[in-house]
Parts: sequence; structure tokens; C-alpha cells
Amino acid sequence: MPPDTVVADDVIRRLAGVDEAGRGALAGPVVAAAVLMEKLPEGVTDSKRCTPKRREALAEAIREGESCWAIGEASVAEIDALNILNASLLAMQRAVRGLAIVPSRVMIDGPFAPDVLIPCQTIIGGDALEPLIGAASILAKTHRDELMRALSRAHPEYGFDRHKGYPTKAHKDALSQYGASIHHRKSFAPVRAVLQREGTS
Repeated sequence: MPPDTVVADDVIRRLAGVDEAGRGALAGPVVAAAVLMEKLPEGVTDSKRCTPKRREALAEAIREGESCWAIGEASVAEIDALNILNASLLAMQRAVRGLAIVPSRVMIDGPFAPDVLIPCQTIIGGDALEPLIGAASILAKTHRDELMRALSRAHPEYGFDRHKGYPTKAHKDALSQYGASIHHRKSFAPVRAVLQREGTS
């Protein structure tokens, strides 16, 4: 096999996709995933286009396949300190740095790239356009959903297991009734309004 063919195959094998989940939520961490996988399971796409059951099945197939993947998180405290954009980029950075294989190039959903010493390609709508980014979106979403289900067991009054921290009417009603928990993002307007009303901001 010619040497240039070997190099080309290696470059393909070392592409990674990166995406995040939880950016628009009022509570819980923002989670990013990085996936480096030569052969993806059939049907991988943007996590938002999958049913919960299909998403969980694809996440299991990605994790158990011949893949290299990693999860990165940024905490509520980091979100409040850095703002949600910078916290999302921090979570992405942690995911990329967590990969056991260093990618030759990273494809990222959206217009912004994390600070990593690897060439990055930003793609708006990339989770639907690039299967590797879609795979990352699935891992990030399913991982974060499980974190929010765990938070719901500790704080059932908020219904985190149902809305996953996003600003649904049920969540905002619970926030108004019970106040903000330690898992709510104080820098987000609906949470800040509750804290100001309580005089605890």
C-alpha cells in the first residue's frame, strides 16, 4: 500500500466530532462530548432528531463500539463565573483533552471553537451535517440527561427528570414555588429574578 494511502487513512481515523448539551437550561452543568470513531452506528444524527429510546440505543452502540470518546463538564459555578458560552467551550476543551487518542482535526458544532492545540473546524448545524458531531451530541445529551435524573432523585420537587433543567412552564412554576436550588444557574434571568425576589441575590 502506498505511503500516502496510509497517511490518508490515519487522518480519517483521527477526526473527532464535538458537541455540547445543556446550554439553554436553567439548572445543571453543561456537558460536552468528543467522539473519534471510524465506523459509526447506522442512524447517527443530531440528538434532537432522535426519540429518547433511539438516542439511548445509539449512545450505547457508540460507547461499546470501536470508538474513542470522552465527556467534559462545566459546573453551575463555572457557568455563573464564566458565562454560558465560555463554560460550554471549557466543557468542550475538557472533552477533547480527555480523548485517549489525539485527533488530527476536531469538528465542532456551532461558530466557536475551544482552546485546544489541534486544528478545529466549526460547523453551524454540524450535529445534523456531520455524523461524528451527531455522535457527540448523542453522548453529551444522554450523559447530561442521566445527571439530571440523579439530581431529580435528590430534588424531586423541581421535576428535573422530566424537563432536564430547561425553562419549561412546569420548571419555572417549581422555581417560583420552591426557590432556587444549589443546582440552578444564578446568572440566568429567571433564576436571578427569583433570587432577587427572595432577597438572596
